[in-house]
Amino acid sequence: MGVHDAAMVAALTVAGLAAASGCLRAQEPGGAAAAARSKPVPVRVVKQDGGYQLLRDHRPYLIKGAGGSASLQLLRDSGGNSVRTWGADNLGPLLDEAQKLGLTVAVGIWLGHERHGFKYGDPAQVAEQKERARQAILRYKDHPAVLLWGIGNEMEGYEKGDNPAVWKAVNDIAALAKQLDPNHPTMTVVAEIGGERVKSIHALCPDIDIVGINTYAGAASVGQRYKAAGGVKPYVITEFGPPGSWEMNKNAWGVVPEPSSTEKAAFYRRGWEQSVVAQKGLSLGAYAFTWGNKQEATATWFGMLLPDGSRLAAVDTMTELWSGKPPANRVPRVNGLKLRGADQVDPGATVQAVLDAADPDGDPLQVQWVLQREPKALGVGGDAEEVPPTYPAAIVKAGPGQAEIKMPAGVGGYRLFAYVRDNKGGAAVANVPLLAKGAVVLGPGAKAPLPLAVYDEAAREKPAYFPTGWMGNAKAIKMDERSTVKPHGGKTCLRFDYQDKGEWGGVVWQDPANDWGDQPGGWDLSGATHLTFWARGDKGGETVTFLFGLLGSDKTYPDTAQGKLADVKLSDAWQQFRIPLAGKDLTRVKTGFAWTVAGSGRPITFFLDDIRYE
Repeated sequence: MGVHDAAMVAALTVAGLAAASGCLRAQEPGGAAAAARSKPVPVRVVKQDGGYQLLRDHRPYLIKGAGGSASLQLLRDSGGNSVRTWGADNLGPLLDEAQKLGLTVAVGIWLGHERHGFKYGDPAQVAEQKERARQAILRYKDHPAVLLWGIGNEMEGYEKGDNPAVWKAVNDIAALAKQLDPNHPTMTVVAEIGGERVKSIHALCPDIDIVGINTYAGAASVGQRYKAAGGVKPYVITEFGPPGSWEMNKNAWGVVPEPSSTEKAAFYRRGWEQSVVAQKGLSLGAYAFTWGNKQEATATWFGMLLPDGSRLAAVDTMTELWSGKPPANRVPRVNGLKLRGADQVDPGATVQAVLDAADPDGDPLQVQWVLQREPKALGVGGDAEEVPPTYPAAIVKAGPGQAEIKMPAGVGGYRLFAYVRDNKGGAAVANVPLLAKGAVVLGPGAKAPLPLAVYDEAAREKPAYFPTGWMGNAKAIKMDERSTVKPHGGKTCLRFDYQDKGEWGGVVWQDPANDWGDQPGGWDLSGATHLTFWARGDKGGETVTFLFGLLGSDKTYPDTAQGKLADVKLSDAWQQFRIPLAGKDLTRVKTGFAWTVAGSGRPITFFLDDIRYE
């Protein structure tokens, strides 16, 4: 894993500071101006007593950090001293806040991933990436909160990690950083230490001072394994926490049971004690993951806090390890969450669950029960995942120690979550997987009145399809549903800006919203002969693919028809396009319209209007 790249970076920003694209704004209120006026605090990696030590302002500095988007005040109050980012976009506000709180920032400089389309063999892409890094370093190098430059995150990929072109690009930026900024060391971050990663960094990256390691199930043993792999540079654990879902055994129907928040705390403790404390002289500290919450495998797998800011056991554990003493009021414990009966049931069946939870301080507890759909597709390497739907109506009875659930009608996997709170800022959470088994009955969609508008000014207020399926580098997409720039019909049209030069992106209109084939829905468009729409480019020459029917037979509720106009070259004047529908089974069209673009070496802007089935 660890393994939090482009899309994930967008989810784990503090005031939008870690954009995966690495693009920099020309103006930045407060932060950039403050940085220009401030004096840097020198940071060095030095050899002493047979090992290494990080010195900040000439004093020993052990990194007690976290990466994520939650309160920096809470991090400071918990005994932490540093925060990590994955990118450098709009970083000024974070640096200013960190400085006020006495915290430091390991500034991430995002580097492209080949699995996202970046080509390290393309001199133009590599040069542009280096220039973005140069701008970031110049902009922030004098800010007193800067601790070090984190050059890339898992850009080596998930195989052997031995591409010399990748490591040359990393070292070139590290050398540039040293030239521009002699006050801060350089670090690069890898996905664990398997393959040729350690060897490659030591042989090909002489200007990298520190090896950053993202490690989860292997955190307790990483120090010994690093030395065995030939590692002699000092390291920082840049992500650690509970084992990843990819590191655990699956149950009978192929999903992974999740440890409770109480159980996860032990992994944070072992990771810190074994990879930091036990490796003094080699380890310079660690960043726990994640200081906040995110959807990855489940809604709670890596979060150290809940969305409302409630602390989970991982925070209490790190507070004790960072500060030397536990918090004054401790979070609740989950001792067990079990089902009465089978975990594979029919759709609509009644399920009973029993929760054993307690509070170490005797605080009264409140329990919230949530049934959520299991994600059909998991992200790779921390990529963003769609948040699955929840089913409030499924909770028939709920109490502090038990709940009764009526399973939804749809077959497939679900998770029942129990969120426990003490009303003093502490919480615990556990979940149990459930499977609604049986054959899916695929009926038609709702009968559509024709013509049916996917988008026009009337349909925008009461849509049949929703533009909720953002794909690829979603962070690079901007949508304006009320653009007044030369609309085709009426007063407004759709405007899309795709700002990435090298990757791909797209938007799908879905019914139901946010559904990728897990739920019934869609429209019966029988009788329609064409899908028509108007499109134009901002300058002309923009290449866009238009299509419908993206859900195949691998989905529980697929589309019954597909159609595409590939690689359409747009004019700067409005043109009407038609996708013929004759002979197609239109009884259930769940993804009614979509567009995709591939990186063309420049950002593009295009407009759409009057999309309808006729």
